[in-house]
Amino acid sequence: MFPCRAISPAFARWWNTSSANSMGMDYLQLLYLYPVQKLPILLLVSEERNTGKSTFLNFLKAVFQNNVTFNTNEDFRSQFNSDWAGKLLIMVDEVLLNRREDSERLKNLSTTLSYKVEAKGKDRDEIGFFAKFVLCSNNEHLPVIIDAGETRYWVRKIVPLRNDDTDFLQKLKAEIPAFLHFLQHRQLSTEKESRMWFNPKLLETEALRKIIRSNRNRLEIEMTELLLDIMASVGVSSVSFCLNDIIPLLVCSQVKVEKSQVRKVVQECWKLTPASNSLSYTTYQYDYNRECRYSPVRRIGRYYLVSKEQLETL
Repeated sequence: MFPCRAISPAFARWWNTSSANSMGMDYLQLLYLYPVQKLPILLLVSEERNTGKSTFLNFLKAVFQNNVTFNTNEDFRSQFNSDWAGKLLIMVDEVLLNRREDSERLKNLSTTLSYKVEAKGKDRDEIGFFAKFVLCSNNEHLPVIIDAGETRYWVRKIVPLRNDDTDFLQKLKAEIPAFLHFLQHRQLSTEKESRMWFNPKLLETEALRKIIRSNRNRLEIEMTELLLDIMASVGVSSVSFCLNDIIPLLVCSQVKVEKSQVRKVVQECWKLTPASNSLSYTTYQYDYNRECRYSPVRRIGRYYLVSKEQLETL
């Protein structure tokens, strides 16, 4: 017996492309049949209403029952965690974890094999930790801090439902026995390619990229736009520069900056390393007498090299 009529269109509304639909079913199948398998942090986002995000959480609660708990943002910051540390699913509706320490803790929890449980008035105890996180948010830009290169999140932009069915959750609940039978017998569409099962490339979505872009600091954005503007103006695909070359260009763009801030962006955010020795290189400076605004200049130093492709990827 396969899922009855209501289940397939219901899930198609949450996983709205064919590949995402198969991955979504794989996610639920792994959750059901292999509960100790690590899975990515599932983050459903949409600024629009009537998308079914909360209904999906309530459906998961109906399926896995006492193995599911709803947390608040504050629960992750509390030292007492005995009520949720042993669950299979930890879900948060309207997540807003926009502090760096919140993000780091969530990432660590998603991959750790053991965790210390603490209840009020009791000693801490270490247990095996296999919880998965499902988060929802109306904030498509900054629900959590996600850095470039992060592979532990699967962020899905959810589209609104075409029709508002007040009995939708009850119809889903009625399908649970058939749906679980379906999960037991379907063939997985993916193979294990990472510690969180899915190939990280499959988790890259436009919704994820939007959050990563929103998390970038203002200086990084200004530097990226400046260097891309230079490349477009002079017709090159890469730019060489030392830190002291960038600062005057930023000042001309009305950006107040210190050398240490520029170094942090270049080395920590962009992961660039300078030339091993002081060498001759071509960089650019403002030239208000030229139509393209930038003129080449030869200098000597331990320069950095960044390409248009690298900046666009960032």
